[in-house]
Amino acid sequence: MAFTETEKAALLTVKGVGEKVIMRLEQMGIDSLDKLALANPQDITEQAASLVGSSCWKNSPQAKAAITMAVDFARGKIQK
Repeated sequence: MAFTETEKAALLTVKGVGEKVIMRLEQMGIDSLDKLALANPQDITEQAASLVGSSCWKNSPQAKAAITMAVDFARGKIQK
């Protein structure tokens, strides 16, 4: 599956979140705001690092911040 176009457009408004971040989330099975809201940002960055074979996802402050903001955004959207 994949994020709906509406969810994708909303996520793209989050600072640091681009098409590549959304693609990685979808590759990890996180394909909706509901699933993203339940996710742990640290787990996401560790899984993404493993997925691409690079530690940049879990070591980069920018990557951590973008994922944390995406999760926070999803949690806010779900609570409305």
